[in-house]
Amino acid sequence: MTASPVPSSFAQLPSSREELVQRWELASEPVPDAGGRPKLRYLIGELSHLAEPFRRPFRRIDIPRAEHPRTVMLLPGFATHPIRMRYMASLIERAGHKAKRWGLGVNFGPTEDNVCYLERRLVEVHERYDRDVYLVGWSLGGLFAREIAKRHPDRVAKVITMGSPFSGDPRANHAWRVYQFVTGHRVDQPPIETDICEKPPVTTVALWSPRDGIVSPRSARGRNSERDRAVALRCTHMGFTYSPESIHAVLRELDAD
Repeated sequence: MTASPVPSSFAQLPSSREELVQRWELASEPVPDAGGRPKLRYLIGELSHLAEPFRRPFRRIDIPRAEHPRTVMLLPGFATHPIRMRYMASLIERAGHKAKRWGLGVNFGPTEDNVCYLERRLVEVHERYDRDVYLVGWSLGGLFAREIAKRHPDRVAKVITMGSPFSGDPRANHAWRVYQFVTGHRVDQPPIETDICEKPPVTTVALWSPRDGIVSPRSARGRNSERDRAVALRCTHMGFTYSPESIHAVLRELDAD
């Protein structure tokens, strides 16, 4: 099965002065304090990712060989390109798994078109490799992963989210104003019918960190009814895609039953 043409992510960006004003009003709207947002020192700590390109050549990560090779689809975070997950993908493949991109380019938020495209992409990967797919989603990518797993549980083996805000107040983070400006909709009113707190009917594991400087740890950890397990790490939000601790946590989940 061949996926349909990729929806244009850039179609969501403001196309007129009036729309730009509307986006600005969305980003500036006054709302009650959500509470639970990461502390300022953790937000500042996210800047450590700027040094990652200089540290990476000197890093050595012992990657165990996978006991059970899997097919894995990686879904990037908000406003990031799949290239940001290329390092993780290379280590996943070194372990013996097959890592696949989500096929949508930069993640500029959900639309009915790109969610439908992801459904077709999942079906395509599932049929090509003839086995259930493991979905690994970083931040907003984890919400996409949870959604398509709800729609196609018969094709998904497990959902692994990394710092994804699927629980509690959707404004309990430091990114919601930027999100509303870029997407053109309120963070609690996505243009698709879904309940982001609802657990997909497949094994769902939430990786979260108390050092996350972008998303509330409580939102990324979730309640018992919203995921099967929560695994605490000690990385930054940006570090979910490259920290040795996060890489090993994902590999353990891929090898687990």
